[in-house]
Amino acid sequence: MTYEAYVGISREELLEKIAEQMSEHRFQHVLGVEKAAIRLAELNDYDRTKAGLAGLLHDYAKELPDQAFLDLIDKYDLDPELKHWNNNVWHGMVGIYKIQEDLGVTDKDILRAIEIHTVGSRQMTTLDKIVYVADYIEHNRDFPLVAKAREIAEQSLDKAVAYETVNTVAFLAQKAQPIYPQTIETYNAFCKYLKED
Repeated sequence: MTYEAYVGISREELLEKIAEQMSEHRFQHVLGVEKAAIRLAELNDYDRTKAGLAGLLHDYAKELPDQAFLDLIDKYDLDPELKHWNNNVWHGMVGIYKIQEDLGVTDKDILRAIEIHTVGSRQMTTLDKIVYVADYIEHNRDFPLVAKAREIAEQSLDKAVAYETVNTVAFLAQKAQPIYPQTIETYNAFCKYLKED
């Protein structure tokens, strides 16, 4: 797989840059998401290169310090409400600006998929769904619901988005944690797909 058309450097050079930004554990995760995204692209007749790159870059900014995100919010005049959230929201929604700065990625589809990969959206493209789901099901993940999530992802991206969102909302609610409004919108838009059986 080559991503030079999007980043202007070889895969090996790109992997070096990504590895510099994160722990070895996180690096193995992004490689897993790349692989899962390519598989989902094949299943859904989507561009494997774009899916793979979006998967590989989705957590590029995950391990930045909080202040770096706050500075990016100010620098790019983003919605100041974002400052009331945390890394779980920031590393996608704000992290895309770091990706553009460091790697020169300009493809709007790839940036959008990375931007919403933790919060979803009521309207998601095929690539949005691929990255959102690949992040949840990649082979390094190990939690009680993951086997079922992988099974669903092989059948339907919409059902996979629904399953992931329903369980994420339930998990956050059980812990009495605030839920980002866009995640609620995703839930409302996709939960119907789990009732189709």
